[in-house]
Amino acid sequence: MMWETCAAKVREMGGHIHMGQRVIGCSYDDSAATWTVTSQDLAGGRHRTLAQHVISSAPIRELAAALSPRLPEEALGAANALRYRDFATVMLILKDRHLFDDNWIYIHDPQVKVGRVQNFKSWSPEMVPDPSLCCYGLEYFCFEGDGLWCASDPALIDQAKRELEQIGLARADEVTDGCVVRQAKAYPVYDEKYAENVATIRTAIGVQFPSLHLVGRNGMHKYNNQDHAMMTAMLCVQNILQGHQVYDLWRVNQDAEYHEAGSAGDQSTGLRRVPQAVKVKVGPHADAAISSGQD
Repeated sequence: MMWETCAAKVREMGGHIHMGQRVIGCSYDDSAATWTVTSQDLAGGRHRTLAQHVISSAPIRELAAALSPRLPEEALGAANALRYRDFATVMLILKDRHLFDDNWIYIHDPQVKVGRVQNFKSWSPEMVPDPSLCCYGLEYFCFEGDGLWCASDPALIDQAKRELEQIGLARADEVTDGCVVRQAKAYPVYDEKYAENVATIRTAIGVQFPSLHLVGRNGMHKYNNQDHAMMTAMLCVQNILQGHQVYDLWRVNQDAEYHEAGSAGDQSTGLRRVPQAVKVKVGPHADAAISSGQD
């Protein structure tokens, strides 16, 4: 609902949102400092969009392969070395016995494979229109292509029903319906080389594509929560509007306050000091608020 409202506001302001299209190429013309972004729709048709700036939340591994001119081989190798953790969510609908009111609970029982159970009704009652029912989402952490990922939907639903009973949340025969949603690249993997690989890619992109901006969890290969991921995009827009890098996006969720380095800015990165840190007020009863002080 939040993103539907966001989309409506973008359209009201004259913006365009292209749904059902996959970006297959980003070509940069250095002489004109412009981008041509090529996308493909579900019917196979291709579309081209011209832009001065590109903001990408796509996984770095896929983005690097789509850039033209090609990144140096060292950067492409670093991108290919980045790894991801995926998961499948099995949604089960059953009578609501009000066994827990949390948004989710983590499962630590080694006898089951489910790692977390979402209670979608606790996120919003509108996600479960029938008040007599509840919808539990059993999350299975896996890798794309492994046994869990490739299991059929009926097999995963049967497994989730058995495990729901094993952990004591319901009997399997109480489940009235179910479905499976697979989410690829849900988590960037922090292996021993990831930071070095990301630094190599960042350097190459900074030199070759100054108007390409990386944001979000997969776009930065950074394990941010949703609010931090959105904040990187919001601050990125501020940088573009200001015409230079006011905010260091890579320090979001790294410090309690999102200051640039040093009291007067870091001369090596061209950052300047912001009088007050960016702060976010969150919570079910709080108005969304963003303050960057006097800028």
